[in-house]
Amino acid sequence: MSDTPMVRMRSIHKIYGSGAAEVRALDDVDLTVERGEFTSVMGPSGSGKSTCMNVVGCLDVPTAGTYEFVGVDVDELNDDELALLRRHYIGFVFQGFHLLPRMNAAENVQLPLVYKNVPRDERRPAAMRALESVGLGDRADHAPSELSGGQKQRVAIARALVTEPTLLLADEPTGNLDTETSAEIIDLLKQLNRERNLTILMVSHEAEFASEARRIVYFIDGIMTRDGPPEEVLS
Repeated sequence: MSDTPMVRMRSIHKIYGSGAAEVRALDDVDLTVERGEFTSVMGPSGSGKSTCMNVVGCLDVPTAGTYEFVGVDVDELNDDELALLRRHYIGFVFQGFHLLPRMNAAENVQLPLVYKNVPRDERRPAAMRALESVGLGDRADHAPSELSGGQKQRVAIARALVTEPTLLLADEPTGNLDTETSAEIIDLLKQLNRERNLTILMVSHEAEFASEARRIVYFIDGIMTRDGPPEEVLS
């Protein structure tokens, strides 16, 4: 199945409300993401980019249309199967880091392994490997309060990587960071994409960083209006 796209969305609609209150968050979206792609998702506030990511991450269900994840029709999966898909194949990185303050870096990274029922004695070694892959092996026992914003985001990325997902979804991963630190996080994502052939889908409103991806898809009012290389989409 190596030639099967990671993501294939066909005629996807997501509608909230009804009648005069109806909002079309996604309107007839067709999107295919191949394995190993690094794609940025852009658009103004309320354009549908985050809704698209939520559907791709199986956090939300489309109102109509077909979504296949590595050839599997997601609509046919029950709640338990969707949870397993997220747990084993998709890593999530958010703007707000979402680290637990009472846990150190290594313990935060281990959390997905608890839900995956990985034996206790295997969790810390796996967390250490993930932290080392993002350059934070020496911060494993530090609490989030002892870390900079960039280090917190690296821990969050390590947590997303610890289950060895095939798809990484990053929703505004530089939104809470300064320009220099943001560039470092983007460089890290590019490295992971290049060295691991990790498929990455990243929401960003900053053209400077979104253009570091090999492809940009652009949304306006729930419609995917542009799709192509950064130099074409942003021209």
